[in-house]
Amino acid sequence: MKTNVEELPGNRVRLDVEVPEGDVKHALEHAASDLAASAKIPGFRKGKAPLPLIVARFGREAVWAEAVRSHLDGWFWTAAATSGVQPVSSPEVELGEDPPDDGSFRFSATVAVLAKPEPADWTTLEVPAAEPEVPVEIVDGELEALRASVAELVPAERPAQEGDTVVLDVEGELAGTQRDYVTEVGSGRLVDGLDEALVGMRAGETKTVTLSVDENESTEVELSLKDVKEPVLPALDDELARTTSEFDTLAELRADIEGRLREHVEAEVEAAFRESAVDALVEATEFDLHPELVDRRAAELWSGVTRSLQQRGLTPEAYLALTGQSQEELVERLRAEAGQAIKRELALDAVAEKLGLEISDEEVEAFVRDQADGAGDDPEETLRVLRERGTFESLRTDLRMRKALDEVVAGVQRIPVDLAAARDKLWTPEKEKASSGMNIWTPGSEEAPNR
Repeated sequence: MKTNVEELPGNRVRLDVEVPEGDVKHALEHAASDLAASAKIPGFRKGKAPLPLIVARFGREAVWAEAVRSHLDGWFWTAAATSGVQPVSSPEVELGEDPPDDGSFRFSATVAVLAKPEPADWTTLEVPAAEPEVPVEIVDGELEALRASVAELVPAERPAQEGDTVVLDVEGELAGTQRDYVTEVGSGRLVDGLDEALVGMRAGETKTVTLSVDENESTEVELSLKDVKEPVLPALDDELARTTSEFDTLAELRADIEGRLREHVEAEVEAAFRESAVDALVEATEFDLHPELVDRRAAELWSGVTRSLQQRGLTPEAYLALTGQSQEELVERLRAEAGQAIKRELALDAVAEKLGLEISDEEVEAFVRDQADGAGDDPEETLRVLRERGTFESLRTDLRMRKALDEVVAGVQRIPVDLAAARDKLWTPEKEKASSGMNIWTPGSEEAPNR
């Protein structure tokens, strides 16, 4: 969707939007389907008549009017989002001429937008920065996992214990019958009652376990342990390194593991610092957010949550029960996230404007080609799809935000985390005013003090 943005006086903008041919065709087909649902056309079930018949029955103007009624709002908000515009009211829309067959459609929308904030001087902000550390215990854990992956299983001349690999038969009225089932004791592959019953059993032993089905019903399961094997870990030495990697010594293997872990930790620490930097800028900058804008963004976040839940086969009610929160608590959390996200975008946009940051077509294309190459996709095909779907410009906006964030991250003052924590504990007059804990009655107070 091609959109041209013109800034107007009084915190207003004008969007000149061109809806591509594919979207126009989809809107017409959708409108025809809606009209067909209420019409009786001989030879077709309701809602199944083809577009030409619907146009002939109702007239193209009526079908197009229905298409505009049902799709104009979505077209406007899509154009606003891809252009980085934050509307705070309903737009004043001017419709262009009805589109010809296989043609695009143009309309203009004038709308009030949020006042642009004046970003705080980020070079004066102090942001705590953690030092990337790789604990020895984590490296040791990786080496132990490597040893376990090549461990040899040998018969255990003792009762089964956690970590052993066992072969067993499981038989029960509700559980069914499973022969020669292989599992690791304590791995959680069996229900708790059966996993626990295996501990202490010997090969050749049979045990009956009673399991609860619900509050009023139980069932018996018979376990027959056939074989018990224990893992024998290889020595933690150079031979392990040669067997499991391209390295000749354990020291080289350990150094490689530590290096890979350090890269991961450094990336996480830097991502956390970038988030802290923009949040520090947000906290130091004044905003004038409209509740309607926050509500709309929160609704978008909730739509994303519900789509994710549907993919996992969960209902919103089940999600609330599993997370232990009420619907009101979830709404407030989403509104808080929405408000913070909008503030971040506004602050970074203000930084970009203040520094005159722009992203050229060549920069967007270079980014897309790099990402496509990394994913094994065709870069030119990816660029074509992005332009057709109108997401090329939204990507330009995202890259402009990233460039602004780079400037903020480079400009803020990094301070150690422990220093930041110590300063938070220091007394200041502002903190005294914010949380004195005193209940002082004044003539304007709603309640008189307790006597």
